[in-house]
Amino acid sequence: MLTGKLKNSAGFRIIIIFIITLVMLIPAQMIRSLIRERESRQIEVVSEISKKWGEQQIFIGPILTIPYKKHHKTTDNPSSYSNHYLYILPDILNISGILAPEVRHRGIYEAVLYRADLVFEGDFDLSDLHQYNLEEQDLILDKAFITIGISDLKGIKNNPVLTWGDTQFEGEPGVYQFSPLASGITIGLENLNIKDKIEYSFSLTLNGSRQFKLAPLGKLTTVDLSSSWKNPSFSGSFLPDKHDFDSGGFHASWKILHYNRNYPQKWTDINQADKIELSAFGVELILPVDHYQKTMRTIKYCFLFIGLTFTAFFMLEILTKKILHPLQYILIGFGLVLFYSLLLSLTEHLGFNLAYLLACIFIISLISIYSKWIIKRKYLSLIIAMVMSILYGFLFILLQLQDYSLLIGSLGLLFILGLIMYITRKIDWFDINPDA
Repeated sequence: MLTGKLKNSAGFRIIIIFIITLVMLIPAQMIRSLIRERESRQIEVVSEISKKWGEQQIFIGPILTIPYKKHHKTTDNPSSYSNHYLYILPDILNISGILAPEVRHRGIYEAVLYRADLVFEGDFDLSDLHQYNLEEQDLILDKAFITIGISDLKGIKNNPVLTWGDTQFEGEPGVYQFSPLASGITIGLENLNIKDKIEYSFSLTLNGSRQFKLAPLGKLTTVDLSSSWKNPSFSGSFLPDKHDFDSGGFHASWKILHYNRNYPQKWTDINQADKIELSAFGVELILPVDHYQKTMRTIKYCFLFIGLTFTAFFMLEILTKKILHPLQYILIGFGLVLFYSLLLSLTEHLGFNLAYLLACIFIISLISIYSKWIIKRKYLSLIIAMVMSILYGFLFILLQLQDYSLLIGSLGLLFILGLIMYITRKIDWFDINPDA
């Protein structure tokens, strides 16, 4: 009785095919999990390499900190006072640098590293300290210091020497407890002289990975960065005013005013670290192709592909009166799912485009040859191969057109639906007898 339904009932066969399609989503989900696992492994390897070389760097500085005394007149002790801190940002902050990229390999995985050679110069304006009702005798000038914030100190490759006016100072690792930053270098200034303008400069060589950011601390901050990396992505709170790309890499420049950010040039005691970090900007050195992301996007169309391929075979059943067994549909479905496993494994070694082409050739050849064996007609197997080639070609186009993939995909499905309606317009679905 079941065999009779399979042969004579189109509705029953459609239900069976739909159930098989849903069952095929189980191995597809397993491959999806495998893609996530391989991607996580890549992230672990990149993170391990970055930890030894230098992680993503966020540079914040220089920040001048001056301790001062705040007097409290009481009847018991008229000369009592408490210590507080005045934080001052530079008036001018000019930064120029070169990012030298390097790709490190571990097995099949890649990590993008860089070495940044940076030069910092500018000046501090100390002329308006009176706005905080501070007298010079209340300032503890022999305890003043500069903080240079560096997110990963392992990346420092030179001894940064600060030129402050006519004097040079060397720093020490770490920041003070009352510093506005969490990590970096501290440079004591030893008997700071209060002048209207104090010029400063220093250079820094810094290792990092993937991303490099800076904070716009100056009233006027200018940044000039260049690199031989050909695939940058500008990130953070500000995009460059000018940028150029050529075969030799990129060059970008920023010009940022203190009005463009949400913290002042001078403040006392209040911690502004979070706001400063949020204002950071810079560049990310990205790999041109993320194979796992493209493979994940491909497998999202798995249900649609299996459904359309099964539809093509079902249409051949109707038109040729040749009934396929559910087991044959299952074998074809496993072949379709195997495409994604092949694509994932080949992509890790050959790149996405070549891997996609080879996976298509293998699976289309396998299923079209199998269809020739079970349908016994060569031209029908050629039709199956042509249909699958069109489907895989259409999917490849969708993957390339990210901004228009939804539009093109919807129009493509509309065309396929219309084509199926046209082919089946004269079929009497209540009278399908394969022996007729």
